[in-house]
Amino acid sequence: MLTTTHFTDRYDAGRRLGVALRGHAGDRPLIVLGLPRGGVPVASRVAEELNAPLDVFVVRKLGVPGHEELALGAIASGGVQVFNEDVIGELGVAPDTIQRVIAAETRELERREAAYRAEHAFPVVAGETVIVVDDGAATGASMRVAVVALRQLGPRAIIAATPVASREALRLLEAVADECVCVLTPDTFDGVGRWYADFSEVSDVEVRVLLADARRRWRTAGPLAADMRS
Repeated sequence: MLTTTHFTDRYDAGRRLGVALRGHAGDRPLIVLGLPRGGVPVASRVAEELNAPLDVFVVRKLGVPGHEELALGAIASGGVQVFNEDVIGELGVAPDTIQRVIAAETRELERREAAYRAEHAFPVVAGETVIVVDDGAATGASMRVAVVALRQLGPRAIIAATPVASREALRLLEAVADECVCVLTPDTFDGVGRWYADFSEVSDVEVRVLLADARRRWRTAGPLAADMRS
């Protein structure tokens, strides 16, 4: 029987998600992309478990003004936009309001790109298996837009992976990803944070440290280990 909190923190969730993804450990080339900020700690443990490189793919949820927990859509690098037409129609969100939200979130997306990537260009993913990781999927909008955007870059396969997701989000992701991997899909979904004992905010500094550690690990041991296992 599940308790209210199922994961200790994002690192615990990432370890458990990595175990669920072990079947892809032999996929080469393979890369793990975390969705900042909360998805990066989870993705870091997945990358360690699979001995794969780690990077980020920046996606921003478009929250309904005054009800930011509701997603009217999401945007990702490259100008990709995905909208939740049901939410927009039900709440009657005006087009000019949507454009203001997009403008604000675009500024934040660009800031995060600069903060996390610095001099590192986005990796070439054409022909690779890409595992996209977030810390949870309530609506699935953010991960869906990530999958749609990445599809344009020509990967061999895209796997959407998350520790916990609503059944509705999982169905949404299954329609766009080649595979979905989820540790927990509760019958009643009251928000991602409910399933974590520690769901404290992840800082930009933590993301940069995790990326730097992963790049250092991959430079020193990753490529050699991957060659030996292929």
